[in-house]
Amino acid sequence: MDYFLGIDTSTTSSKALLIDSHGGVVAVASSPHTLQTPKPLWSEQDPLEWWDAVSASIRLVLEKAGIGGEGIAAVGLTGQMHGLVLLDGSGNVLRPAILWNDQRTQSQCDEIHRRIGRERFIQITGNVALTGFTAPKILWVQENEPEVYAKAKHVLLPKDFIRLKLTGEYAMDKADGAGTVLFDLNLRDWSADVLEALQIDRSWMPRTFEGTEFTGRITEEAASATGLKAGTPVAAGGGDQAAQAVGVGAVEPGIVGLTVGTSGVIFATTPSALVEPEGRLHAFCHAVPGLWHFMGVMLSAAGSLQWYRDTLAPNMSFEDLVKEAESASAGCEGLLFLPYLSGERTPYPDPLARGSFIGLTLRHSRAHMTRAVLEGVAFGLKDSFTLIQNAGLGGITQVRASGGGTKGALWRQILASVLEAELVTVNTSEGAAFGAALLAGVGSGAWVDVPAACRETIRITGQTLPVEEDAEVYRKVHPLYRELYPALKSSFAKLSNL
Repeated sequence: MDYFLGIDTSTTSSKALLIDSHGGVVAVASSPHTLQTPKPLWSEQDPLEWWDAVSASIRLVLEKAGIGGEGIAAVGLTGQMHGLVLLDGSGNVLRPAILWNDQRTQSQCDEIHRRIGRERFIQITGNVALTGFTAPKILWVQENEPEVYAKAKHVLLPKDFIRLKLTGEYAMDKADGAGTVLFDLNLRDWSADVLEALQIDRSWMPRTFEGTEFTGRITEEAASATGLKAGTPVAAGGGDQAAQAVGVGAVEPGIVGLTVGTSGVIFATTPSALVEPEGRLHAFCHAVPGLWHFMGVMLSAAGSLQWYRDTLAPNMSFEDLVKEAESASAGCEGLLFLPYLSGERTPYPDPLARGSFIGLTLRHSRAHMTRAVLEGVAFGLKDSFTLIQNAGLGGITQVRASGGGTKGALWRQILASVLEAELVTVNTSEGAAFGAALLAGVGSGAWVDVPAACRETIRITGQTLPVEEDAEVYRKVHPLYRELYPALKSSFAKLSNL
């Protein structure tokens, strides 16, 4: 039997996941990363630490599975998006990687819009320039570390640095490439106009591939470090959100992926390079060949519940806290929570937005406050969901839910009633790493294409339908929620200066 290896280099760890040719998970191993914040708003990691973690995880997963590297038919890669890895001409790391959650580049985002024009930039790349993306990070290095910039010869993303270490090849998948916002979304490749306007050398940017294409083979040096067999092919893979969508089967129009992890994501496959006119949705290439996707991102989803529990009920389990919230009715008797604890992305690209409880009275208990947090996150996801519904995709037939926040029945029920959609859970819980392994399997010919791989390996395990009585309440409450950010935006900005 052939086995396929998915490697996920996330912010917190590097995971290696092994599946068989039927899509069954054989073994999983993970090794942690550390995070550096040398200045306020900065977020960096050492790429060589990723490689150490990947090497350790691969060796451990092979040991757990009891197989040698010769049993691996192909490897697929995924990882955190948008992070900037700058290399010199010999492939040496020039500075710590600047990560997706780094917020230092607002002035560079403004400069990008000034040089290219905001509307033209949206039409070319499918996005506005945001601090999380790769392009403004390159400009920041150019302006603030000219001695580093002068040595630069290659730009890679986190998982593509791992690819370089595994294969010796400079390459990138088209989904992650689009997330740099240096892509022409229609052409599915680098935009000559954007690169020229930003004075970024085209030779720095690697060749791009569809997610199932092979980009290189394991070198002798990498084989020695990982236990894999030299010559094993490595597929392009995809950024973590595109690979996550593959991992839950959100690979066809009509099936939407919803992830409630630390952040929250609404993901919808599109058959062409659609763009939300104001850039409120991210529009990227999919890891599925020839497809694109919309994505709405909120920065603090399950992270809001984590903060709430840790701060206000540290001695309670999440299960007990949420169980208590079941006693509160939909709408929490007029209590609302804004989940902007880390700023926000969709639909408000505002790093200065703040979290808030609105409407507290003497009648409100901890149960009301807990449920308000769950509902506030659901309303934030509804904002993205509504933008996608209005973007010309046609009907949404199913929402596939994943992430730690969707494990609780109450939160799934709230989400279904707020979105007014059927929510289903699936048998795959390893998300992006599983999706990367499937992409490798398709590249090897184990499945004819990505939708076929998903149909054959992913099955529905649960269903949550809207409660009409609750949905009626939420139809009245969500517009009130929507009024709050515009009313408080200027106050948030003033508070940030204190």
